[in-house]
Amino acid sequence: MALDQDIPEAMICQVLGLGRTALWRTRAAYREGGLEFALHDEPRSGQPRKYQTSQEAEVVALACSAPPGGRKRWTISLLTTASRERPGLAGVNRETVRKMLKKTIANPGAG
Repeated sequence: MALDQDIPEAMICQVLGLGRTALWRTRAAYREGGLEFALHDEPRSGQPRKYQTSQEAEVVALACSAPPGGRKRWTISLLTTASRERPGLAGVNRETVRKMLKKTIANPGAG
């Protein structure tokens, strides 16, 4: 390891394209659990995904479709209401729909 050979941290960061924090964390992980532990992330805690990619794609496709009659464009509220009528999306909320759209380049108001 370059750190064992007294190569300066700044040079290691420059050659590898890393920030100092990444270098420090990798070094700490190496010391804690060895090479495999430093190279591979352990599973992280957190809430599992509530909706599958196919369901997110359904919401995006809906946003790209023609808006309901009498409307010039989709709003997040209209998309949320329409999405709730789809199988598996009955409990979707406004913020989730907004985040699904934000992940894409979709802009339901552009037109």
